[in-house]
Amino acid sequence: MRTIRYFVDKHAAEQPDKTFLVAPEPGLELSYADLKESCLKLADFYFAKGLAKGDKVSFMMGNSLQSARIIVGTMYAGLVVAPLNLQAQPDQLSYVLEHSDCKLVFVTEFQRERLEAALVNVKRPIEVMVIERNAAEILPPSCSAPESLPPVSEDDPALLLYTSGTTGVPKGVILTHKNMCAGGEYVVEAHDLVKDDVALCSLVLYHINALVVSLMSTVVLGSTVVVPNKFSVGEFWPLISDYRCTWFSVVPTIISYLVSGSEIEGQGYRLEQLRFGRSASSALPPSLHHQFEEKFKVGIVETMGLTETAAPVFSNPMDPGKRKYGSPGCAVGNTAKIIDEHGKELPRGTIGEIMIKGDNVMKEYYKNPEVTAKTLEPDGWLHTGDLGYMDEDGFVFVTGRLKELIIKGGENIAPREIDEAAYKHPSVLDAAAVGIPDKHYGEEILLCVTLKPDCTCTLEDLGAHCLEHLGKYKSPKEIRILEEMPKGPSGKIQRLKLPEMLGYK
Repeated sequence: MRTIRYFVDKHAAEQPDKTFLVAPEPGLELSYADLKESCLKLADFYFAKGLAKGDKVSFMMGNSLQSARIIVGTMYAGLVVAPLNLQAQPDQLSYVLEHSDCKLVFVTEFQRERLEAALVNVKRPIEVMVIERNAAEILPPSCSAPESLPPVSEDDPALLLYTSGTTGVPKGVILTHKNMCAGGEYVVEAHDLVKDDVALCSLVLYHINALVVSLMSTVVLGSTVVVPNKFSVGEFWPLISDYRCTWFSVVPTIISYLVSGSEIEGQGYRLEQLRFGRSASSALPPSLHHQFEEKFKVGIVETMGLTETAAPVFSNPMDPGKRKYGSPGCAVGNTAKIIDEHGKELPRGTIGEIMIKGDNVMKEYYKNPEVTAKTLEPDGWLHTGDLGYMDEDGFVFVTGRLKELIIKGGENIAPREIDEAAYKHPSVLDAAAVGIPDKHYGEEILLCVTLKPDCTCTLEDLGAHCLEHLGKYKSPKEIRILEEMPKGPSGKIQRLKLPEMLGYK
């Protein structure tokens, strides 16, 4: 039975004393027996309030033992957890609170003012419970195991997660228990994880990456996860050393920060148990990939996932000799194909839209049947909106998004090609190319970059660098050096926001 309740009960019975989660800042740990007890008490708390199976419960806080408890316990009880994005703008926050039909929000004192401001624009009452996220306990002492729990099936909703909404209003993705368990299982399969593994969760738990890759894989497998309150360059290697972490999940931006701002030589860290790092959420530039591995002697497995697929879709092999730089790998667990605009599968090496099918594919977009019908085919294939091709070995290479494609003079130019050329410059930290209106070509290329700390670079230098690596036609017409890129909660650059932000639209 692929439900969160099944796996929590299973591990609580088979290995009750095994550590499920470590929270470094408060120095707290949760065993699998503790996790089950916590889930039962949370269920009792919900039912005492009159909440019922299928009701939506949200939380608005950073990572912690309590945010993990709320996620797992809400699903266990048969309710649906609907995390609130801490990066959301006020109007988006109000929209999500209204649209999700949320009935209760757990919030920290730090986020309370933002939440209450958003609730002013919500037309129905929502209960707010202010908690201390690093507290050992947040529920009243009266909470205990309920006499009975509503049955939970694989097809019942478990998670309602809203996409970051780079354009328009966010879409609410409904993922079932089967979806969440499949996502966790595919992570375990892709990375040969075992129960003795210890994961470091550096990413935010209100985003699909950490929620499934770090948390659900641990729940499904019965292993251990270390959940600090937030990512810190200075604490990253000490946490891996102190808690004997065997793998970690990050995004390219974090990899860049670690390459630029951390050292392990002569620090006395215990890293011999560390097997690999995992990168997802956006493309990992091959030059940055090589820099990290050469500096830290730790292999990075590039992967790819979507909110609509409960995270994992593609992964590179665990054997370093079989990995391909610049590719997120092959389909693991689910299946993939590349299609043309008419829905016909394309031959290997031909660029088209990437399609996914598997037990991890979402049930629907919440209260949005029209967009669901456009995204999900009747036979279960999901339109990702990503462009790419598959090579003869089954490795997928992503060339961009359908909406991000730059069409200059009738020629399709993948923004990632421009990005990767920019990343080869030693001073560039982040890079994002995007199309801007042009009266001669229809669209021209705008390249935006941020620079590494303590690095300087001129526009002329960047222009010459692009000309050398891209040639005249694909070199950007304009280059901007920014203090900061617009990014989503996972660290992914939101390139479609750049033209409007810079006054081109």
